[in-house]
Amino acid sequence: MITREILDSVFRAKSVAVVGASNNPDKTGYQVLSNIIDGGFGGEIYPINPKSEEILGIQCYTELRAVPEDIDLAVIIVPAKFVPDVMRQAAEKHAKGAVIISGGFREIGNVELEQEVMQIANDHNIAVIGPNCQGINYTPNSLCATWPLITGLGSMAIIAQSGTIGATMAGWAKDDRIGFTSVVALGNKSGVGEIELMDYFAEDPDTKVIALNVEGVSDGAKFIETAKRTLSQKPVVVLKPGRTAKGAEAAASHTKSIAGSDKIFDAVCRQIGLIRAEGIVEFYDYAKILGMLKKPAGNRLMIITSSGGSGILAADTADDLGIRIEKPSGDIVDALREVLPNQCVLSNPLDLTGDATAQRYHDALEVAIRAENADAILVIFGDPIENAADMIAQFAGKTDKPILAAFLGGGEVEKLETPKINAYGIPVFPTPERAVRALGALLRKK
Repeated sequence: MITREILDSVFRAKSVAVVGASNNPDKTGYQVLSNIIDGGFGGEIYPINPKSEEILGIQCYTELRAVPEDIDLAVIIVPAKFVPDVMRQAAEKHAKGAVIISGGFREIGNVELEQEVMQIANDHNIAVIGPNCQGINYTPNSLCATWPLITGLGSMAIIAQSGTIGATMAGWAKDDRIGFTSVVALGNKSGVGEIELMDYFAEDPDTKVIALNVEGVSDGAKFIETAKRTLSQKPVVVLKPGRTAKGAEAAASHTKSIAGSDKIFDAVCRQIGLIRAEGIVEFYDYAKILGMLKKPAGNRLMIITSSGGSGILAADTADDLGIRIEKPSGDIVDALREVLPNQCVLSNPLDLTGDATAQRYHDALEVAIRAENADAILVIFGDPIENAADMIAQFAGKTDKPILAAFLGGGEVEKLETPKINAYGIPVFPTPERAVRALGALLRKK
């Protein structure tokens, strides 16, 4: 049985052996070993390769059983036919976990070979991630046993059957300067799957939201039971491709997943509170906002913008989602009139017009956060608003109302300010529509 303690030995490993490490920078075995080192992993690292005495400055061993100490985790990057022997050696070294990056198993019809690997794992209670996966990255332990190298602790645990989807999410989180706790590429998920990982990250103190990408669920009843238990502690965003007949066919051929009925899966998500995304952009946006903001007290939104057109797009999207856009009350309008120039449109959206500055946004926000008919505030920077980040950060502790932002049309200023806004704990999106849809996901949080 794969317990939490065993998974701790995977994610919080104190020793890692890379079987198939290489001195060739073009090889995956080089990239993974290099990333474990460069990512700052503080435990023991054992490269395994019979043809090398040293790799990246670390003593290399001919085989896993030659390592003088027991290990916590084996990262396996050798041809599939050699994996069973490596697993036996891992058992000899009392390994608790194995990340099998190697492909060539069930996904290409080698079912018996995969069964042999899993039988060894089951006999010795080794938690297997993979095979045919892109590895794991757990930032609280500075363990990047995957590629590319991405660091930066955040609040999002990404569990992805597709390694590319996981790496893309991690890359966007890096660019946004919000980080993540983990990226786990499930691959064939023959051992550890979404059920064990939802349970694990539900208890992880650094994780505030779980982003789950699966192509199929084999045990529906257990999935629902685990999801309910997880949702009682933190939100879960789900991306399950295969919504159409062609998509389901592609999912089945990718990792031999059981895609199942999408209508049933969608109904389950709605019933128990899983927040479903239809594409990778929504998957990221929803996980981002759920990891950064608390749920608003209601569904009324105040929009503040320097771009009238962008404000209209936000209002349209809000209306589509049932988010209410109410006009500010008379006392709020009077207060705004006192601090804003005459050309501003004192409504909702509140249009500060194209010559707006950070100070004008500040003056508007000081009033808007007092509006009783606004439960959340969307600030749209529709121009190159210098010092936008420092301005909006002043309001993070001033109100219980969640504040989110969109930044567009700002050129180099936008590129500079956007990651700073995220780093201050206020999620910012590249379009008003994406910002409002993300807010819609936040409102669906249990």
